[in-house]
Amino acid sequence: MLADKMVPKNLVAAGFRVGDERLVRLTAQAATKVAALLQRQGRPQGVLRVAVMGGGCSGLQYKMDLQDGPANRDILVESAGVRVVVDPKSALYVTGSELDYSDQLESAGFKVHNPNAATTCSCGESFSA
Repeated sequence: MLADKMVPKNLVAAGFRVGDERLVRLTAQAATKVAALLQRQGRPQGVLRVAVMGGGCSGLQYKMDLQDGPANRDILVESAGVRVVVDPKSALYVTGSELDYSDQLESAGFKVHNPNAATTCSCGESFSA
């Protein structure tokens, strides 16, 4: 099979692909927070899943979750020492995005800086493409 020749055997068997930071990148602050959350959950080798779903006031919203590892068809990216997974459909919307984290009183939390977002809502948690 042609696809088997182009992708290393270990990735074909695992069912996921390896990407790079052109898909999604974490700032040092975001990586530190995610690593601490994974450690607290007892899964230091876990991954951060970044997904895009329908909803929110602008039509699309981000969903982030900590998981044990990549699922079938995921794209795995290592950024700032943290493993991030994105499903192929969400990858269409998040390519080129940067995930940041702030612990400032009025703007605490994760923020996605997405060059594909045509508009964002005032809360910053949803967007349209």
